[in-house]
Amino acid sequence: MKRRAILAALALAAALSACGTARAPVPATTLASTVQGLRFIGEQRVPHQAMYAGTMMGGFSGLDYDAARGIWVIATDDRCTHHPARFYEAQLDFDAQAFRAIRMVGVRPFVNTDGQDFAVAAEGCGRVDVEAIRIDPQDGSIWYASEGDRRVGLDPFIRHATREGRLLADLPLPGSFRSFRDEERGARYNASFEGIAFAPGGASLWASIEWPLYGDGPVPTPQQGAHVRMTQFGRDGAVLRQFAYPLDAIPAAPAPGKAAENGVSEILAMADGELLVLERAAVQGADGRHTNHVRLYASDARAASDVKALPALAGVAYQPARKRLVLDFATLGLPRIDNLEAMAWGPRLPNGHASLVLASDDNFGKQQVSQFLLFEVLP
Repeated sequence: MKRRAILAALALAAALSACGTARAPVPATTLASTVQGLRFIGEQRVPHQAMYAGTMMGGFSGLDYDAARGIWVIATDDRCTHHPARFYEAQLDFDAQAFRAIRMVGVRPFVNTDGQDFAVAAEGCGRVDVEAIRIDPQDGSIWYASEGDRRVGLDPFIRHATREGRLLADLPLPGSFRSFRDEERGARYNASFEGIAFAPGGASLWASIEWPLYGDGPVPTPQQGAHVRMTQFGRDGAVLRQFAYPLDAIPAAPAPGKAAENGVSEILAMADGELLVLERAAVQGADGRHTNHVRLYASDARAASDVKALPALAGVAYQPARKRLVLDFATLGLPRIDNLEAMAWGPRLPNGHASLVLASDDNFGKQQVSQFLLFEVLP
């Protein structure tokens, strides 16, 4: 009975959202052509384990702006630990002077072609770990990505769905991104598709992975960085281009016996075709808590080698992309920078500059926060 009540609440919230979005047109989002810097405007937080329409909010791993409706979509990576895999719809109240509020206005479950959510479908909730969501600039549908689960041999995927979350198709992917339960090849555990971004016009889709594939070399350490593949897919799944992006070394050493990591947590395309890349490091202290080190870079792959034909990058000569630091989030002076995993362009500000919003995945943990950060893009 409890589960049926939750699904009924989801359906009601979706219906209310559909009614609530029929209003005057809003200014369309415009990709920034260049990003020389960012001006911080403000922060909002969603309270820990706050409820909306019978679902627990948190785990915000993907974010995008639906300009046609003036609505933001926010994906959670909840794998039915709390409620069915889903995405929220929200209104963000801000201008160039202040970030005033976040208001949830809808929630929709991701469902298969039969309309079943992942909690009841044969594939099950454990088969979806949504880490990115994008609005299709061509027709307003959605695309979302999951990084799979190597422990059970579950492959990562990128999926196309209706605006309401019903599955339309899986994007065909190269075998190099597969997960192998008993072999160290392909995608690493919990470190595959973490970001997706449409190229200008929507004719192609970029995808980033968090860590290198096994054949592409070791993961970053405090002593050295690593290279991860950025892949440009056609809408039919054809690999159009692939380049190696240089990940930073982990910026601090963990306490003895503790863990640390650095990886790509999201990407965005700019109007010139280059990518904004969000690097997020987590370093564990002696008390077991993690400190996040987050940096935003602009990549320049114009002179980078196309590595799509290389089965492995380790031991092979190639030219990686270059990158330029846009913002080290530590310089903002905020009390806390959490596990930032989501990033999206928003509507233009009154002065014509692009807006940029980032959100954190709190892993539904009481020691973390669900924060949303708003910036003005300085061209």
